[in-house]
Amino acid sequence: MNIAFFLLPKQEVICLTMDSTLRQTLERMEYHRYTAVPVLDKNGQYAGTVTEGDLLWHMKNSDGKITFESASKFFLKDVPLRMDIKPVSIEANMEDLINLAKVQNFVPVVDDMNRFIGIVRRSQIIEYCEKFVSREETLESHGAS
Repeated sequence: MNIAFFLLPKQEVICLTMDSTLRQTLERMEYHRYTAVPVLDKNGQYAGTVTEGDLLWHMKNSDGKITFESASKFFLKDVPLRMDIKPVSIEANMEDLINLAKVQNFVPVVDDMNRFIGIVRRSQIIEYCEKFVSREETLESHGAS
C-alpha cells in the first residue's frame, strides 16, 4: 500500500524551524498539546524532532541561564535532540512505517530531496494493522485459514 494514503500533509502539521526560540517552541507545543514536533531547516528539509524532554534537559543543563522568562533569547538550533526520529521516503513501504512506529509517535515523511512533506501518525498505522488482525480473526472463526 502506498504510504501517501496515510500522509498528514505538511500544511496540516505543526512544525518548527531551527531559528525558533525556546519560548516559541514551548508555547506551540503547549498550545497544541504535543510532546514532540518536527524541526525543519531553512530549506524545508527535515532536521529532526524536538521533544519536551530535549527542552527540559537543555534548560536543566543551562545552570539557570535559561528560564521560561528568558527562553525567548535562546534558539532551538542550540538544543541537542536526544532522540533520533528517523524519516521515511514517500516511496517507503508499510513495513518501514510499522518498524519506525514501534518507537516513534509519528513518522516524518520526506521527498527524494529530503524536503519534509508531512507525517504519518502511529495511530493510523495501528488502525491499518488492526484491519488485518480483525480479518484474520474473522477467517479463523469461520474455519478458514
